[in-house]
Amino acid sequence: MSRVKKTIKNAKVGVVFFSLTLLAQFFSRKIFLESLGDEFIGLTSTLQSILGFLNLAELGIGTAVGVTLYKPLFKNDYDEINNIIALVGILYKKIGIVVIVLGTIVAGFFPIIFSETEIRLPIIYFAFVSFLTSSLVGYFITYQIIILQADQKSYIVSTYFHSFTILKLIIQSILVFYYKSYFLWIILEFIFPLIYSYILKLRIKKEYNWLSINSLKTKPKLTDYTNIIKIIKQTFVHKIGSFVLFSTDQLLIFALVNLKSVAFFGNYQLIFSKLNELTNSLFAGIDAGIGNLVAENDSKKIDEIFWEMMALRFLVGGFICINLYFLTEPFIVIWLGNQYILDRWILLLMLINLFISQIRTPVEQFKNAYALFWDIWAPIVEVIINLMVSLIFGILWGIKGIMFGTLISLLVIVVFWKPYFLYRYGFKKGVQEYWMGFLKLLVPLIFFFIISQGIMNYFFHEPVNNYLDWLLLSIKISLISLFIYIPFLLTNKGFRNLINRFNRLLKKTYK
Repeated sequence: MSRVKKTIKNAKVGVVFFSLTLLAQFFSRKIFLESLGDEFIGLTSTLQSILGFLNLAELGIGTAVGVTLYKPLFKNDYDEINNIIALVGILYKKIGIVVIVLGTIVAGFFPIIFSETEIRLPIIYFAFVSFLTSSLVGYFITYQIIILQADQKSYIVSTYFHSFTILKLIIQSILVFYYKSYFLWIILEFIFPLIYSYILKLRIKKEYNWLSINSLKTKPKLTDYTNIIKIIKQTFVHKIGSFVLFSTDQLLIFALVNLKSVAFFGNYQLIFSKLNELTNSLFAGIDAGIGNLVAENDSKKIDEIFWEMMALRFLVGGFICINLYFLTEPFIVIWLGNQYILDRWILLLMLINLFISQIRTPVEQFKNAYALFWDIWAPIVEVIINLMVSLIFGILWGIKGIMFGTLISLLVIVVFWKPYFLYRYGFKKGVQEYWMGFLKLLVPLIFFFIISQGIMNYFFHEPVNNYLDWLLLSIKISLISLFIYIPFLLTNKGFRNLINRFNRLLKKTYK
């Protein structure tokens, strides 16, 4: 199967399961909030954020190994693939033990951390152990999942993961609705990852019958893979930066505001994270495709694909953010009620951060494909800026200040530094070429936002009282977005190339 066909298949499967999972998660969250309370949902979000901190021990092995698997997969070098996967198994098992030890230490401080929480400590410990078990499964059982991702077969992972997630949410919703039990909700969080991991491992064995599932059968020497170890060390620092950027908001809200605010913020974050997941599903497998493209070393083709990807991300990011700007608050009111609406500035800051996370993706993908991880000072600076600004302004402004800290760190490192790093050491060009192309994409977006704001303020004033009203409004905004934004983007060469590529693909598929 070709690179493009794999990408399309990943996208199709991802979108279908995303849509089903999205419905299940929004439906179930309302039941969970009403039946279990804001404080319990805030607690589970906080525990998962703590667990994210513990998983820093993963050291970015997945990223490092993904890069090194592209070439042996391309050459069907089964011995080398088995050695690399075995190496992953050995490292992950050691890391799993470290995570268990760290988790035990952190859990010892729960009576202090959650001293003001009304939820009893046994429930808190049971929830934490369940989440920890879900994490450890990946280290001890399903670490071979890396080969599916590197081989552009993420659709297999999506199928199993989302199927089990939907089933789990349905059962949780039914049990919580009738019994309102923390215990039943948590025990399902404990059981389902174990079943999912066992069945996925069987599928991996079927897909790659030559793959050695037991890492003990193959014991590669670490000295034979110094390049992987070097990349792991570098990606570890980058992983810390990513964690602080995306995973500490809820911890800071818990520390600087309160536990209920974590649940309120989590409602917004669910919407944003699900849409981010949608785009990741649409473009699932592209990382591996870009890795193969870079391996071909055709600089002209690399440049064309990069700007096509940038144009696509501007289209997707701009469309999503404009729609969210007008639709998020009406949806929250219908879904949960007026009491869950947050300050308007929080929404704006979340939108800007979401848009940057969209347009940064091509730079990250190509940077990873070139194995450019040695700028380890960048995530350190990112962490310092994020925490300092978030803490200072979080104390002054609450959630707004925490989101402001995320934005400032994104601007300094993601928007300005990383494109320079990619162009200087990957493309080996001057970064001014990037900024010229970036501005050509940004200017149409600004015009698009101004015009759509004027149209919405002038023409649409109807109240949104139910899901049907909201759906009609979303259709109107989407049509306005497409009819205004796409003509603006057609002035961009990268977007025109993307349209032409898509047309050729359609013709070929149709024939």
